[in-house]
Amino acid sequence: MKYLYRLCVFVGPLILGHAHPAVVKAIQNAAARGTSFGAPTEHELALAEIITSALPSIEMVRMVNSGTEACMSAIRLARSFTNRTNC
Repeated sequence: MKYLYRLCVFVGPLILGHAHPAVVKAIQNAAARGTSFGAPTEHELALAEIITSALPSIEMVRMVNSGTEACMSAIRLARSFTNRTNC
């Protein structure tokens, strides 16, 4: 799994080379539709469906904007699961 992560995050974007015109154009188009939202978007929902369809063991997906937000979500989930209200 670690290798797959490295492949997707580090090597994947570079397969077409640095600043490939098709990749740059796709990023510009996506950025023109917005870069940060307070609620889930149609594109996030579509990506979540792709992820859960490809990996049946994943039952739920939460999209976040930062590592801090991901950690906060994980802590909230752990507290809920263990019925803890504080550290």
